Amino acid sequence: MKSYKIALYTGYCLVLMLLASCKLGKEYVRPDMKLPELNRENTAEADTASFADMPWWEVYGDTILQGLIRKTLDQNKDMLTAQAKIKELAALKRVDLSKLFPQIDGKLYADKDAENYGGNHYKSSPELTGKFLLSWEVDLWGNQRWGLEKSKAQLLGAMDNRQALQVSLVAQMAQSYFELVALDHRLKIVRQTLRAREEGVRLAKIRFEGGLTSETSYQQAQVELARTATLVPDLERSISEKENEIALLTGNFPYEIPRVELEQIASQWADKDIPTGLSSALLERRPDIRAAEKTLMAANAEVGVAFTNLFPKLTLTAQYGLESGELQDFFRSPAHFLSANLLAPIFAMGRNRAQLKAKKAAYEQQVYQYEKQVIIAFKEVRNALTGFNKSKEVFASRKKLEDAAYSNNKLANLQYLNGYISYLDVLDAQRGYFDAQLSMSDAVLGKQLALVQLYKALGGGWTN
Repeated sequence: MKSYKIALYTGYCLVLMLLASCKLGKEYVRPDMKLPELNRENTAEADTASFADMPWWEVYGDTILQGLIRKTLDQNKDMLTAQAKIKELAALKRVDLSKLFPQIDGKLYADKDAENYGGNHYKSSPELTGKFLLSWEVDLWGNQRWGLEKSKAQLLGAMDNRQALQVSLVAQMAQSYFELVALDHRLKIVRQTLRAREEGVRLAKIRFEGGLTSETSYQQAQVELARTATLVPDLERSISEKENEIALLTGNFPYEIPRVELEQIASQWADKDIPTGLSSALLERRPDIRAAEKTLMAANAEVGVAFTNLFPKLTLTAQYGLESGELQDFFRSPAHFLSANLLAPIFAMGRNRAQLKAKKAAYEQQVYQYEKQVIIAFKEVRNALTGFNKSKEVFASRKKLEDAAYSNNKLANLQYLNGYISYLDVLDAQRGYFDAQLSMSDAVLGKQLALVQLYKALGGGWTN
């Protein structure tokens, strides 16, 4: 009963010490930055609806692209690595949490020591011990709580980094897919032009052999045919490389990627004004900014750890068990031990204060890095907004160019057949129409990529 009371009183003392302990150091406060408005016009609409709040499968309506994105999020090796990192940091946080509580171990020990001096004085000294060992470093100043806060920030930062990676992967897959579709369309244009060039060579040959034109026109037609033919293998190589790039994103070996025609990827957002949300919401929406802030929080916690290292540390130790030299007396031989150890830093040639200064300087660096990340985010959003709005103007102007080049090419061929112009004029018209078609294909791709970049810059795409 006496040992029980001692243990009970000890427990009361420990609880009281825990409740009385404090946490020294400066709590984290987000740096105050004067944020500009992203969308100075139509802020009411921006406040009530945000393009970035839409899930990615609503932004990208192509079912084939949706399947590729899902496969990427499930199988991409970088994504799997990020998930494993979260598991690691979650386990390490549990380790830091355990440091706040007493550690209890069990010990069973038995030995036998025998002596026989002179051969006639045999003496046996057995010992049997069974104990519970309790040790606890009391967190008087918050040292271990700062360590736990650091591990929490690192875990949350890893989760934000995973979300940032998802935003990036969704954008990479969408961009690669649209580029692959655009390459298919360019190859289609080249092959159509190649067939037109072959027909032009045939007509030029007939007219040359019939004495209607000079050999120069015939040779020029062959040159244009050969020049167009050189584009085919380069485009086929680019298509193969783009397919391999998409396969890598999905975490697979190279395989043939299904896709639609360029005309089928027109976005519902292509001709609309997109509400982008208020500036302050960007800090919460973009996971890369949140991850940078978690790094800043972890650095602040490291300052707290270094600061509390300047103060004494109290370690409590308790043992309770049974100890006897005879087995029959083992359960009737209780033993206990209590101790307290106060370790206070006195002289270390300024090491602890230097470590505190170093951690403060590291925190200052992270403040600047966080502020830089915020500025980069606003720059990316502004650029993406400008790019998206201008892509519509580029598309409209190139559409007019393609229509005019088509009419000019059609008229030139008709005039050539009727003998009003030379074949060189026809070639000029064909080249103009060919360039306009390729330019128009780039404009369609540009609209889609501008949409991808705007959605990514606003922090959209991390909602599963």
